Amino acid sequence: MNPPLRGPLSGLKVLELGQLIAGPFAARTLGDFGAEVVKIEPPDTGDPLRKWRLLKDGTSVWWQVQSRNKHSVALDLKDPEAVDAVRRLALEADVLVENFRPGAMEGFGLDPVQLLEANPRLIVLRISGYGQTGPYRDKPGFGVVAEAMGGLRHLTAEPGRTPVRVGVSIGDTLAALHGVIGVLMCLHERERSGRGQIVDVALYEAVFNCMESLLPEYSAFGAVRGPAGSALPGIAPSNAYRCLDGHALVAGNGDSIYKRLMAVVQRPDLAGDPQLADNTGRVARVEEIDAAIGAWTQTRSVADVLAALDAASVPAGRIYTVADIAADPHYQARGMLQQLPMSDGSLLAVPGIVPKLSRTPGGHRRNAPELGQDNAAVLGPSGKT
Repeated sequence: MNPPLRGPLSGLKVLELGQLIAGPFAARTLGDFGAEVVKIEPPDTGDPLRKWRLLKDGTSVWWQVQSRNKHSVALDLKDPEAVDAVRRLALEADVLVENFRPGAMEGFGLDPVQLLEANPRLIVLRISGYGQTGPYRDKPGFGVVAEAMGGLRHLTAEPGRTPVRVGVSIGDTLAALHGVIGVLMCLHERERSGRGQIVDVALYEAVFNCMESLLPEYSAFGAVRGPAGSALPGIAPSNAYRCLDGHALVAGNGDSIYKRLMAVVQRPDLAGDPQLADNTGRVARVEEIDAAIGAWTQTRSVADVLAALDAASVPAGRIYTVADIAADPHYQARGMLQQLPMSDGSLLAVPGIVPKLSRTPGGHRRNAPELGQDNAAVLGPSGKT
């Protein structure tokens, strides 16, 4: 890899407190684009993510993704000297990221309001389950709970069956990305005012913000959207259809696309039916349309189905496993499969940088740090001052 010397956030100093997913994901995103990120970790155990899921030589391979482009400083925030060191780092920081439960920072002696008084240009990103205010602020909140409260978990199931998890920590990730957006907006505003501020992100609100028409449909019609399995409620046809060797996802919900799709599945009667010329009519007869598509796909392989639909410019795709991703030429061509050289000489594949910037792209500048690796570099030879 040949990362750029200067990303768009080069020169930005980020101080990361907190652990696991949401706060560290936000700081990693800033680091991917050039920010200098100093991560504060407990001295004995470090961030618990170091030991989550599959380990290589005792450390999670997830750690190599979540903590790339960061420096690790091991400090015990129960130690007044360590808290003083964090305060000094905050005096020179542009951004502080934390995802403790509300009140924890104040309990450490790191009240964000006081940090702002000492460094008026500081931007503090606070990510928590329920936000810094409101009746639920003191409740513990993890991503899975936020996904449920935000309305997502109710929809992730086949009708009549137990709602399921999306499969990744989507609530934490959505909160992190909302946090990054907030930080970037504050940095832009700081150019005018010269002043920092606090960004308050609640996990459940980040999920709720992505729930599309859920609330207005309830407000206008009393409609409570329920789980729809692989279908896209109110938009037709869009579903997963069984093939001889798996499933194909087909999105034929544009008016002209629908006609091309019906030509491919050899149903000119449905293509020319005036009642099905727009989405409203198709939604009313979605079961009939799905049955026609399914009758065609079930006699063919996924590859044959996708080849026919690609030829007709109908959006469609297979359901990728990670093995499919690792072998896909488009992922490779877009730089989304990066190979990291590890300390033992092996290579580890990790996701590339998103988004892609034409002039000042992000890059991988350093591997995830060992615990406390940068104490001396950041705090001085003693590692304490």
